[in-house]
Parts: sequence; C-alpha cells; structure tokens
Amino acid sequence: MPTCIRMIFYIAVTAGSILNPACSIAQRSVLFRPNGDLIVNNPTVNTAGLPSDNPFSVPSPLPFHAPPFDIIRIEHYQPAFNTGMQQQREEIASIAAQTGTATFANTIVPLETSGALLKRVRRVFSNMTSAHTNRHLQNIQTEIAPLLAAHSDNILLNHRLFQRVETLHESRDSLGLTNEQQEVVRQHYVDFVRAGARLSVRHQNRIRSLNEQLSRLQTKFEDNLLAITKERSVVVDDISELDGMSAADIAAAAEGASERGFEGKYLLEITNTTRVPILASLNNRKLRQRVWEASANRATGENNGIDNRPLVLEIAQLRAERAKLLGFENYAAYKLQNQMAKSPHAARRMLTDLVPGVVARVREEARDLKNMIARLGADHDLQPWDWEYYAERIRQTRFDVDEAAVKPYFELDSVLQNGVFFTMNRLFGIKFRERRDLPVYHAEVRVFDVLDTDGSQLGLFYIDFFKRDSKRGGAWASSWVSQSHLLDVKPVIVNVLNNPRPADGAPALISLDNVTTLFHEMGHGVHGLFSDVTYPSVAGTATPRDFVEFPSTFEEDWCIQPEILSNYARHNETDEPIPRELLDNVVQASRFNQGFETLEYLAAAILDLEWHTLTEDEIPDDVEAFESATLRKYGVDIPAVPPRYRTPYFAHIWGGGYAASYYAYLWSEVLAADAFAFMQSRGGATRSNGDNLRKEVLSRGSSRDPMVSYKAFRGQEPTVDALLVRRGLK
Repeated sequence: MPTCIRMIFYIAVTAGSILNPACSIAQRSVLFRPNGDLIVNNPTVNTAGLPSDNPFSVPSPLPFHAPPFDIIRIEHYQPAFNTGMQQQREEIASIAAQTGTATFANTIVPLETSGALLKRVRRVFSNMTSAHTNRHLQNIQTEIAPLLAAHSDNILLNHRLFQRVETLHESRDSLGLTNEQQEVVRQHYVDFVRAGARLSVRHQNRIRSLNEQLSRLQTKFEDNLLAITKERSVVVDDISELDGMSAADIAAAAEGASERGFEGKYLLEITNTTRVPILASLNNRKLRQRVWEASANRATGENNGIDNRPLVLEIAQLRAERAKLLGFENYAAYKLQNQMAKSPHAARRMLTDLVPGVVARVREEARDLKNMIARLGADHDLQPWDWEYYAERIRQTRFDVDEAAVKPYFELDSVLQNGVFFTMNRLFGIKFRERRDLPVYHAEVRVFDVLDTDGSQLGLFYIDFFKRDSKRGGAWASSWVSQSHLLDVKPVIVNVLNNPRPADGAPALISLDNVTTLFHEMGHGVHGLFSDVTYPSVAGTATPRDFVEFPSTFEEDWCIQPEILSNYARHNETDEPIPRELLDNVVQASRFNQGFETLEYLAAAILDLEWHTLTEDEIPDDVEAFESATLRKYGVDIPAVPPRYRTPYFAHIWGGGYAASYYAYLWSEVLAADAFAFMQSRGGATRSNGDNLRKEVLSRGSSRDPMVSYKAFRGQEPTVDALLVRRGLK
C-alpha cells in the first residue's frame, strides 16, 4: 500500500506535466562541465513566472493550503511543472554557489525549503494520476517523468552542492545541532551518495540515462495495468451464472455493466491481486475459472495485446546496472542499505524461516478443502479458482459465518464513523468533523477537520472510498501538505480505497477485508496527521519502507476487538448490534485460512527479492520460467496457492515504490503485532497507550532511527511471537 516515500526534494519520477507539443523528450539538451555542473538545461522550458490565474502560482488560500480542485485545470500543470523546476534549479544554484563556510542555516535549511511550487503541483498531480486519471493526465505523466528524473539528478549530482553537504556531514557532531538536525544532515548526505555524487562524471551521466529510461518504463508499466484492469473485467450474459452472489452484488454488477455499455449484462471486475474476492461466492465453477484466469493471465499479451513482460526484463536489467555503478552487488543490496533490514539476506531469511511452518499449514488447509469438495458431491482437483470458494464453505460450516449474513452489519459510514473514528478517539482523543465547503476532485470524496484533544485543529483528512475506472487498484495514503514547523504548515492527508460501489440507492455494505483496509489506511493517516517535526524531509510517513507499514498494520487489529467491533457492527436496516455469537464467530473466522493468506504473500515477497538480487548478466529471457523456478527453489510452488501478484502485474515493485521491498509488509507486521500485544497487556485501547505511541512513534517521522523510536515506545526490540499468534500459526 503506497504512502509517501522519503524524497529529499519531494520529486517523484512517476509524476508528470504537459510538455510543449513542440518539444519531445529527445529534444531535451543537458550538458555538464567536467566537475558535473550544469551548463545548459532544457531550453524550451518556460522560465517566466506563472500567471496569477494559475492556481499553483501561490500557496492555496484554502484552509491548511488544501488543493483548490474547483479551479485546477489540465492546462495549469505544464507551466506549473516547468516553472517549478526552473525555480528550484535557481534556488539550488544559489545554494551551491556560496563561497562562505557551509552551515546548517545556509545549506540544509534552503535545501529543505526549495522547490515549493514544484511540490505543490507534483503532490496534486501524482494523486490525480492514481485516484482519478484520464488519457490527458496519462499522456502528461508519460512525458514529464523523465524530465523530473533528470531534474532530481541535477540536484543530487551537483558537485559543489554535495561538497557543502559532505562538509557538514563530516563535522555534524561538533556543530551544536539538535538530534533532529543531525539526522537531517545525515539523511541528506546519504541520499547524495546513493544517487551517485561520488562517481566520475562519465558514470554519473550513465546514471542519469538509466534514471530517465527507468522513469519511462515504470510509467508505461502502470499505464498498461490501468488499461488492462478496465478491459479484463469479465462480462456475464446470464444472471443464472451468478448463483451464490448476493442481490446487492448482482445489482452492482448490472449497474457496472450498464456503465460500460453492456446493457442487460453483468460486470465482474478483477482486483489488483491474483485472487478475486467474488470467487468465494460464485457457485458456477466455469465462471470462477474464467474470472481467475482473467486476473492471473493479465499483462501477458492475451486478448488485448498488452504485455508487461518485456518491460519487466528491461527494468530489471537497468536496475541491476544502476546498482553496480553505485557499488552494490545487486539492486536489492542497494535498496535495503538504508532500510531496517539492511540487507537482502536479512529480509529473505525472515521470509524463508516462515516457509516450512506455513507450507505445512497450507497442506492441512488443502486437505480440508479436498474433503469439502468430496462432501459437496464434486469430483475435481483443487485449483486456485476453487480455494476461496471452498474455504468460504468451511468457514461457514466451522464458524457459522456467512459473509452475506455479516455484510449488513458492516455499513461503510458506520464503519468509518463508529469504528475507525471511534477507535482514533479512544486511543488518541482526536475527533473528526465533516465539512462540505472545500472543493474535491471527485463528488464521492469526503473531507474532515481533525481536532486534537484541546480542540485545536491538527489538519485535514480526505477519504475517497469507491472503485472506478479512473482509479488504480489497491488502497493507499498520500499527503497534499506535509507537516513542518520550519514552514509553519499542518498536514493535509488523503486515504484512497477501492471499495465496491453499491447500486444506486443501496447501502454500501462491505466485507471484513475492506473494513480492515479502512483501519489500515487510517494508520497511515494518523502517522501523517500526528507528525511533529521541524524539517519537511523527515515528516510523517517519510520513513524507511519496512517501517512505514508498522503504524498502519498496527491499526488493523482494533477492528475485530469486541469493544470496537460492537460499536460499529450494527445492522444497516434494524440498527441491531451484531449478535454476540456471530461477533465471536466473525473474530474466530478472521483468523481462518492463514496458511493460504501467508503463503501467497511469501511467494510474492520472495519473487520480488529474487528478481532484484540478479546481476546484469543474470537477467532471464523468460518471465514465467524464472517465476516458476523461483517458487520451486524456495519451496513455495503450490499450484493452488499462486503468488498474491504474478510478475507481469506486480505494480508494487515494477511501477510503485516497493522494488526489493515487498517483504516490508511482513517486517512491519512483526512490529505491529508486537506493539498490539504490548498494548493489550497494558489495558488495550486506552489514552495512555495511544499517547505513548503518538509521542514516541507517530510524531517522530524519521527524525531519529526507527528502532530507537520503537524501543522508546515498547521498552525493547520486538519478537516474532505475537506475529505467529496474529497469523494463527501458533
């Protein structure tokens, strides 16, 4: 689930803007002196100031500088990006040209404040290209990504600027800096070095070329997935094939088909994962197979001709070359150097240590499923499109829980208000107050003031619930404004989800999985909202990738705590609370099928690491063969339990920020499970527990080492014991 990755100047290579149609990427001219200084930048970039009618020209006048979506237009992005890059180039040149002794005040502070215009436009645009995109925005993204990559390189490979940062880094212990300032200096220095600041000019120019190529390829990968997701939805002609689905789900499928031009038919949409939740309901086995294959075989050139496999091989090749130039054995070694895991070996060991026990559990679960197949009078092998269907039959039998019977107790707004917000109030004393006076980018987006314990406002919180064709898959959190005392700004946070949209007039009833996702994303939300640091580069969720999922995963477990669940799980028609017996069964059932849940994740995480520990000359030419060989090598090749993501649609690692880091979810879950067990031993959802977490973890960002923050909260490093219990493996 993507959150804000730590970026010194907050420039992502997958953001974009409209280019001058007369200027293609190939026309961009970038020349450098022998010392690496920039001589000529893109001569076609507009260097004039923005006109006053461009909403990005000044900070938004709305509360907390929330984006003025009502006046932002497509044509505003090009000049804002171009002028923003030009302004930051001038700011960086001014910092680097100083002849006096480098100080924190004359070097690091202006670095932290540079690029204000570029940050404004980039943050809005990057969210739009994920949450509500269109052909025009995608074209912009394709064009601008390489320009932003080059712009970032121009900063991080500026020789004179690096000399100033290096001087500060070498003497930082004697400068009288605060702990946060020392950490900011250290992180800036590391970022310059990891970008190639110490390389020769020849190698730096190759790094620039690789970064530009990678930005193009990764953007193309994401664009392909969005197109495929739209086209690979399964259209069903006959309602009888939908036997097993609820009336509400059938109505939503009919409405979805109608919106796509398939009047009188039914649309079953695939999700971003290999498995598709609707498979648990469909009695028609042939349709289950059709839906699963539409998911598992996407981006391989079938039907629509879109094939991500050549992109994957090229991305892997270029990443391996880049890592070697930077002095690392492989890309994973480069990526994990500044993460909590530190090395691919440590990350892989954590994953593989779990494999024997998890596989043994999966085999037990598979035996149960085969017995259920026989008990129901069927005579076929256990296939991946069968697993969720028969697992649901066992879940219903064993725990007397039918998802269709449970959903009426999970009405979306009640989950949000009486579940998520209630829990945040119990833990942290904060309150959410909806407001309708701020513009949004889609009519379904909602906005809330977030009030602290003393009634003062922490910031703004936006939430975007429903799946649509203009939105990429999954769920994530982003910030339009990050907290900073230096800039005197408070956070503006958005959570984006992909809940199924109900038919018109029907209540939004969601599954327990989607309930859990709401709690998870709010964990990212409060991580950003509680940020209390001075410098923007270390604020909020700008933490190591294998730490950032800890606060979000931690929040998940509250949703099934009886005192929380009983507050929001009320029947949408009668308002009756969920019966105690059903409540107990829901909690028990939530821990069912954990062998499957864990193995599909492990397989994907291992696959990610294996791709990114390849050297330049080890890149295969057959994606499927490499994938199969990897699963066999680590003993996770169980056909009925494929990886959560197969290589051609593994957006986390080929388009998003989780390359060589998908293991981070489990690494963070170790922290989350340990923290939750610790809180339970000290009274559960209490203010004292919540305040401790807020003070020592959520407010700190990356202003200090994350393990220091965790130990300050917990009193010791985490153990895996609580994780095994959480996953039902102990």
